[in-house]
Amino acid sequence: MSETVLSDAALSAAAAEAPAVDDARADALEIITFGCRLNSYESEVMRRHAQEAGLTDAVIVNTCAVTQEAVRQARQAIRRARRERPDAKIVVTGCAAQVDPEQFAAMGEIDHVVGNAEKLEGRVFQGLTTRDDARVQVNDIMSVKETAGHLIDGFGSRARAYVQIQNGCDHRCTFCIIPFGRGPSRSVPAGEVVRQVRVLAEQGYAEVVLTGVDITSYGSDLPGELTLGKLVAKLLKLVPELPRLRLSSIDSIEADEALMRVIAEEERLMPHLHLSLQAGDDLTLKRMKRRHSRAHSVAFCEEVRRLRPDVVFGADLIAGFPTETDAMFANSLALVDDCGLTFLHVFPFSARPGTPAARMPAVNGKTVTERARILRMRGSEALSAHLERSSGRSIRILMENETQGRAEDFTLVKINTPFAPGRLVEVKAHGHDGHALLAEVVA
Repeated sequence: MSETVLSDAALSAAAAEAPAVDDARADALEIITFGCRLNSYESEVMRRHAQEAGLTDAVIVNTCAVTQEAVRQARQAIRRARRERPDAKIVVTGCAAQVDPEQFAAMGEIDHVVGNAEKLEGRVFQGLTTRDDARVQVNDIMSVKETAGHLIDGFGSRARAYVQIQNGCDHRCTFCIIPFGRGPSRSVPAGEVVRQVRVLAEQGYAEVVLTGVDITSYGSDLPGELTLGKLVAKLLKLVPELPRLRLSSIDSIEADEALMRVIAEEERLMPHLHLSLQAGDDLTLKRMKRRHSRAHSVAFCEEVRRLRPDVVFGADLIAGFPTETDAMFANSLALVDDCGLTFLHVFPFSARPGTPAARMPAVNGKTVTERARILRMRGSEALSAHLERSSGRSIRILMENETQGRAEDFTLVKINTPFAPGRLVEVKAHGHDGHALLAEVVA
């Protein structure tokens, strides 16, 4: 669940961000995507299925369930789509549709509601195109046992490609609805992952990101003793032509010895880890039903930094979890310094119906908003400090568009000389603007 993204698993890969919307003609296929990078990946799978099925005059809304705001935005987008495309077929899918299909089926603007498993099946799109298929196709996600590999050669730009290695989550954090939208943890076989990464490398992608809902649980459902660390080692060994491999988000409590080894030894594994921390207070973590303690988070970051001194950490933090006192919040705020965090994803607590946290004593809404503001401000300060330390460095960046790219540690870098997206460029930083490094191309 963070790219992002976005839960324990869910929030680490998923954020209720503004949706990504295709620039579509009035009679064309349009996909509106909310939430995490995995949802964006799956939107590309749906695009291909829809195109192959000949589904053209349609709008597909791929929803997110992490927060109530994400659901509200999805409903708003559906109503807007119907006003702007009165004759189009509107199909709604994603986590919110999986968790609460009745809510969307009750909307007159919608033609079809499709579940998270069904949205990845080509036959479903054939049915939507060739006949009046069932209006609601949402089955029991908990019964899904496998995750098929879908080769998507990048999306959004030619900068990097994403490979889904896992889906679902077996944990039950008290705030998180995503396991009920994604189902149990299930892994893509290692051979298929290697094949996809090799194809992408041969197509010229300089960076591949491994993504999923809870990727550090990878392999637990497969034969043998595969883990995320072993998969990374296998990928880097069998695809030597790939310059850069990146992890989307990890749960540090699941980091195995093999993962720590590749972090320490493999330069092609990028020195940027996004952690699903959520809080820095032990009682809050216990009430969240997280499996790590505050001390574990600090110790993990210290050990990774010892093994890989150039590592940069991002993290998810929830502000205003039920029962959170000022002292508990102060512990979470201090975690930014104690763990040396740089990139923060801050989530004001959003009660999701059906989760245990929704029944806990709530923190005043204004207090939640203020704590989120303070955390974000602290995150901005941490980022500025990181940018200040990075000024003067020589950096190799992967261009995301013609004038900006990402360093190996995921720092955003802006340059004046244009280069094609997807190209690796050597630059030297000479300052920053508070959000990104400013750099010149090395001749």
